[in-house]
Amino acid sequence: MVLTVALFVIAVLIALIWIVIEMKRLRHKLFAIFLISLILLFYVSFALSIRGHDINYKTVPGVIQIAKIYLSWLSFAFGNVVQVTSSAIKMDWTGNGNSTKGS
Repeated sequence: MVLTVALFVIAVLIALIWIVIEMKRLRHKLFAIFLISLILLFYVSFALSIRGHDINYKTVPGVIQIAKIYLSWLSFAFGNVVQVTSSAIKMDWTGNGNSTKGS
């Protein structure tokens, strides 16, 4: 009886240690996926914002012009997000008065 309880406690401890280690690995994997996604988002948004502009990015004035275009694009995108969010907050989300509860 004592041996089975001891084996059960040891098995539970091993399982807990394994779960904690896996959770740490999962957290690191999620962080790596987040960073990769952030880098891809930056690259795609940068490529989309300067598409159609014939700018030489090998010169200092060209880099400054690209930076201005990209930061302007980001500010407009942020402004659009703020506008959509404020419009969603101002909406009447209570419905039109029709209730589906026990008619």
